[in-house]
Amino acid sequence: MQPIQSNGYSVFFDANLSSLKDFLDQSSYSKIFFLTDLNTSEHCMPVIGKYLPHLDNYDIIEVDPGEANKNIDYCIGVWHMLLDFGADRNSLLINLGGGVVTDMGGFAASTYKRGIDFVQIPTTLLSQVDASVGGKTGIDLGSVKNIIGTFAQPQGVFISTDFLSTLDKRQLISGFAEVVKHGLIADRAYFDTIKSADATAIDPPIIYRSVQIKNHVVTTDPYEKGLRKTLNFGHTIGHAIETYSLKTDRDPLLHGEALAIGMICEGYLSHKYNSLNGVELDELIAFIRSVFPDYSFSKKIYTDVIDYMKNDKKNLQGQIGFALLSQIGKCDFNIYLKEDQIIESLDFYNDLLIKKSEQS
Repeated sequence: MQPIQSNGYSVFFDANLSSLKDFLDQSSYSKIFFLTDLNTSEHCMPVIGKYLPHLDNYDIIEVDPGEANKNIDYCIGVWHMLLDFGADRNSLLINLGGGVVTDMGGFAASTYKRGIDFVQIPTTLLSQVDASVGGKTGIDLGSVKNIIGTFAQPQGVFISTDFLSTLDKRQLISGFAEVVKHGLIADRAYFDTIKSADATAIDPPIIYRSVQIKNHVVTTDPYEKGLRKTLNFGHTIGHAIETYSLKTDRDPLLHGEALAIGMICEGYLSHKYNSLNGVELDELIAFIRSVFPDYSFSKKIYTDVIDYMKNDKKNLQGQIGFALLSQIGKCDFNIYLKEDQIIESLDFYNDLLIKKSEQS
């Protein structure tokens, strides 16, 4: 597959990472560092060793996995390690991991000594189709996701589907949520293709098409002034549910699982307060629920969930901002709703679960 050209860099698709080898052979970095988490250090660094056996002059910076660790304290640890290892402004940071590693690694690199080069090697389906493309870096502040960050472009993104074999079924299905979102907001025909795909064995052309869709959006609107806001479909409510789960559940929701809930709720809002018709809403709901698990929550959590949404970056003058579908394959943005309207969508999701329980 041909590389996709983005804002000043390319996204390469090579199972054997040949493009990464070429990139490193042609570079003259003083030092090379890999940022990994405990999982990618164990499962993904061997893939690097397999395809780049002559790459041996590097240091590894390792962090704990999980969204709960994408914060300033871990970022300070990364900066300290770069400093201790003698990283100068001609150093390269290679972020090897999922969205937590690529988000935080990009932020750490873009701020260390006012910016050093970095590349992204996304190792999860979620990060391959979403987090690695677009030039957003960031960390969480308390319970607010991605509120601290920069716009900084990598030197390249290198996607190998070999890394997906290191993931369990739950992680693959979680990543599939962003694939579904891309079809819903931008390409009806792609959504129809997705509906017959196996979420646990995604074909490379699906990954490629998702990257194409996201790349078109972010190159058209690199700083999220307009079209890029459509990528937030499902995320306003999804992020809030994810944050609640991270803070309260023993086994918290993965990002894609929370996004699936958000897409159902915001699908309802798209029908009620935009022009998505009822037939397409039912189609959206049936497909999402056929792939992703339900998540039970009581009305007692509504206040907390709404409070998390109040810190969303898309808000304006106290109103909570949404990107909502006008039809499957098209999405509008800058739609602002009140709390009681959002609660309607949470009630709608809960009613779906009640109906399922009554039928079983």
